[in-house]
Amino acid sequence: MVNILLIEDDNLDQLEVQRTLEKKSIFFNMKIAPNGEAGLALLKEANSSNELPDIILLDLNMPKMNGMEFLAVVRKNVQFRNIKIFVLTTSDDVVDKMAVRPFGISGFITKPLKLESPSSLDAFNLMIDLMNMQR
Repeated sequence: MVNILLIEDDNLDQLEVQRTLEKKSIFFNMKIAPNGEAGLALLKEANSSNELPDIILLDLNMPKMNGMEFLAVVRKNVQFRNIKIFVLTTSDDVVDKMAVRPFGISGFITKPLKLESPSSLDAFNLMIDLMNMQR
């Protein structure tokens, strides 16, 4: 079972991530936060109970605390530094991708999830490989 923290404010995107993982026959436990602030709270709670997520799926554009702000805080915290983070984004802008690279993300998955898209498929398959290694 893979523990996933999905930080995404759009309910339809949340459902699409869950459906896609189910279609790929991934056994997962998922916690969902609607923004970076709530995601940090869930991470702190998980850290206190030694149940950190294996993977974080992170939207960049959210209210309260966006994905960039979340990444800046998480990567400064020693306990969270090694968690694999995949950015979920509608943007195909090189500037956005370059801005998050210093935070050591594991890949980009383009929304809406279109597994026929080569870049999304590569990132999604990498994410699945990492999940399988956790089993």
